[in-house]
Amino acid sequence: MDDGGAVRAVLDRIGDKWSLLVVGALREGPLRFGELEKAVTGISQRMLTLTLKHLAEDGLVSRTAYAEVPPRVEYELTGLGRTLMPLVIALAEWALEHSDEINAHRRR
Repeated sequence: MDDGGAVRAVLDRIGDKWSLLVVGALREGPLRFGELEKAVTGISQRMLTLTLKHLAEDGLVSRTAYAEVPPRVEYELTGLGRTLMPLVIALAEWALEHSDEINAHRRR
């Protein structure tokens, strides 16, 4: 895959509607599915499941299942996933800083 294809593949995955929000929700440490669902407002169970599956496939999130009753599963950022945090934070700060200006342009 050429460099453009590699960049496009990564951006397609992390640039979807939910991935960066899930990564951001996991910044403080491991969360269970229900906790993630509450932390990422508006995401459906199906989309959270798919997003976690894709992030795990890419090595950004790990899934740990504990042999307990009832079963407990936790998700957390991997070392690779944690390298995204400065970028996620910078993008979130940029979005907050410029949201009024962007919304004004959209209204025009």
